[in-house]
Amino acid sequence: MTSLVFTHEPDASRYTLRRGTDLLSVLDYRDDGTTVAMTRAYTVPTFRGHGYAGEVVDRAVASLEAAGDRSVIPVCWYVADWFAAHPERAAILHERRSA
Repeated sequence: MTSLVFTHEPDASRYTLRRGTDLLSVLDYRDDGTTVAMTRAYTVPTFRGHGYAGEVVDRAVASLEAAGDRSVIPVCWYVADWFAAHPERAAILHERRSA
């Protein structure tokens, strides 16, 4: 079985998860230099139901945690749900300031 390959494609503002030549899942984002707004997690319909969206989000968050210079804004509902299910990873979330 071919292993999963996680890639950051900054020119396309996305992270990808592939197996061999197959694109499995994509995580789109906007980076303003301080925060990364995760705008869309998408899994190719053929590959849905195998946890690939969660895997690409997990690896992207781990990459950002390792870099340590950005916080995350979970714009996409899936990413927000992922953080709700992984409260131990919440330290990277961007803190909203009240007016």
